[in-house]
Amino acid sequence: MDSSIDSMVAHPARRYDYWLGGKDNFEADRASAREIEKRMPTIRVAVHENRWFLHRAVRHLAGLGIRQFLDIGSGIPTSPNTHEVAQQGAPSSHVVYVDNDPMVLTHARALLASDPRGRTAYLQADLRDPASILADPELRATLDLNQPVALLLIAVVHFLRDADDPRAIVAALVDALPPGSFVVASHGTDEYMPAEQSAALRAVADAQSQIRTGTEFAEIFQHPRLELLAPGVQSVASWWPEQAPQPRPPVDQVAFNALLARVK
Repeated sequence: MDSSIDSMVAHPARRYDYWLGGKDNFEADRASAREIEKRMPTIRVAVHENRWFLHRAVRHLAGLGIRQFLDIGSGIPTSPNTHEVAQQGAPSSHVVYVDNDPMVLTHARALLASDPRGRTAYLQADLRDPASILADPELRATLDLNQPVALLLIAVVHFLRDADDPRAIVAALVDALPPGSFVVASHGTDEYMPAEQSAALRAVADAQSQIRTGTEFAEIFQHPRLELLAPGVQSVASWWPEQAPQPRPPVDQVAFNALLARVK
């Protein structure tokens, strides 16, 4: 095992892997996941809906001609991954994955299995330090920041607390993107839950994350160069519903909101 991996402390990427049915997690991750699941029995529905939202968003943007994707907070590989979805329709797509869990690095070969006409790369880095992500030579070798890029922030911004200044972090990333780029993000929310359930969930989730309402989520992405696209901040289950698995779950079972924005 990589000595930098702490198997005794739950990590969001490995907990998410557990909920998705993966095997790359430890007992600390599973115990943390079960505690959250006690408060929100539909959490597995929610994470699968969040993952399917990612797939639909990537297909949508590839259909608009986007050929570069920066996936920050990518998590442990769960096929199909971003590059597989993008390259299915556009084999020349370039994808850079970023995550701060060293265990993701051990699976980098799976992430790097690119179509030969495209390219993928993986960076071990933290969203809290956008400058280091943007300056990384591997990113610069894989993505041309003079051409449109899709910035993917899927189920990761809620790990930024207000004290981290998430709006400034997002702004630093957006400032590096050329016009015609897009930002896709999803964020944990409890606004569809009864107050009692919300309080119980926050009691365990607040140790590592900050749950926000849709309005609070949108405020993080207020930037003069960002144009929020219709239908605005909505449950991940409500985006491109005709392309999603049927029947659609009610929003009170899906604790994620999402947004799509264009860089002006």
